[in-house]
Amino acid sequence: MTFTSILVFAATLFVAAGSPGPSIAALVARVLSKGWRNVLPFIAAMWVGEAIWLSLAVAGLAAVAESFQPVFVAIKWIGVAYLLYLAWRMWTAPATVGGEDLPESRSGMKMFLAGLTVTLGNPKIMIFYVALLPSIIDLAGVTLIGWAELVAAMIVVLATVDVAWMALAAKARQFLKSPRAVKIANRISAGTMAGAAAAIAAR
Repeated sequence: MTFTSILVFAATLFVAAGSPGPSIAALVARVLSKGWRNVLPFIAAMWVGEAIWLSLAVAGLAAVAESFQPVFVAIKWIGVAYLLYLAWRMWTAPATVGGEDLPESRSGMKMFLAGLTVTLGNPKIMIFYVALLPSIIDLAGVTLIGWAELVAAMIVVLATVDVAWMALAAKARQFLKSPRAVKIANRISAGTMAGAAAAIAAR
């Protein structure tokens, strides 16, 4: 791996990851409704999911991934169902004020599994690593060290993008000072989460 190759990969990933998609929509909606601390396992799972897709591509398992397409289709619909469930929970959540009074947070493991299913079942991410990545980098020449460099670059890019979106959502959440504002935020979050589910389902 040359430095130029890593830069090209990072720049392309930054554009792809920075554009609003189902994963970003789910992340923003979750931060708006629960705050940034509760969403950390979700973000970690998103990174793990992308690392899995990157590893499959580098290992030359794109064809194998296509062979197991029904499995990924199942993961996709599990993610869709979970996002819709979260949207329903947000829509029906009580309009209470204050972080401690918001509906109880889910366990870290459940949030992690939610982020993993959303990422593994997101066609946008799947297409990037399985179809687009081979046209950016000669994957046949990637060594174990090269793979580690790509993963490191991926984490830096995703951390930059996701933390930026999370900070914006957390800043917006600070303005929730009344039950009416909380109710509106819950409804917006529910709509965003449902929209993310619809976007994944339609691809």
